Amino acid sequence: MDTLKISATANGLNYLPEYVAVQGGLFAERGLRVAATARDPWTGVLDDIESGAADLALGGLWVPAMYAGTTRRLSVVGQLNHRFPMTIVSRTETEPITLDQLAGKVVLAPGAGGSAPYEFTAGLIREAGLDVSKTRFVRDLSTSMLIELYRGGLGDAIILDLVSAEELVAAGGGTIVFRHLQSGGVMPNSVYYCLTERVEELTDRIDRFMDGIAAAMTRINLHAADSEIEAVLAARWPDKDSTLLRRAADDMAAGGVWDSAVVDRDASDRWMSILFDGGLTTHRPSLEELLGAPAAVNAR
Repeated sequence: MDTLKISATANGLNYLPEYVAVQGGLFAERGLRVAATARDPWTGVLDDIESGAADLALGGLWVPAMYAGTTRRLSVVGQLNHRFPMTIVSRTETEPITLDQLAGKVVLAPGAGGSAPYEFTAGLIREAGLDVSKTRFVRDLSTSMLIELYRGGLGDAIILDLVSAEELVAAGGGTIVFRHLQSGGVMPNSVYYCLTERVEELTDRIDRFMDGIAAAMTRINLHAADSEIEAVLAARWPDKDSTLLRRAADDMAAGGVWDSAVVDRDASDRWMSILFDGGLTTHRPSLEELLGAPAAVNAR
């Protein structure tokens, strides 16, 4: 049995296929023992792959994108999220909105765990031909802090993951008025990456690992992993409302979050353009540059 060590940026519901693959023995069937750790702060994943404490990091594609062309050489080797599972909760609106309705509003955009909630939303605003500066964004603070401030009266709306959004709505904090799953298109959100210099060494294990991830995605999408999902939810989030968690997981599956373990080329190029336009990268990295070396998965 070979070991593959993962350092993740969070313990997130959007990472469900990995957890299901462990719970259901899909990695073990492929001769792998997967050991995963969630890092707080998330930047610990970079330290872990640099030191060898982890083989792979799990997090946003924007991280390898920002480092592209620098001395820290990172290679993307697989995808875990095919779409962006975020929402916008409004304090006053009760019907779905279009992004032009954010003009003149104060929108809280958690950023302590990463830049994607703001950057992808801002990118969608620019794609719609709208002016991002017309909306005032409160950024760079943690989700928990901004939820607390929102409940205290700050802001007109808040960008949240599905679980946090459902919890806020259940507590009377507003209405989900925008779903990135429905309106954001394909977006390679969470990916696995490693040091480029280790790709050749890890390729066999990565192949088996990503095959297990793809199998877990299939089982989830075919509703064949219900027992594993229930076990994962109970073990990882024992203090959360299980009905709410399951509804959020079902929404992610139906919305295409786990449709593919392969990075979509057009979606990657689009995300790179959004990041470049936002000033986060020095250029628009191609998918080949992000892969960095012969990788465990092929680009479509």
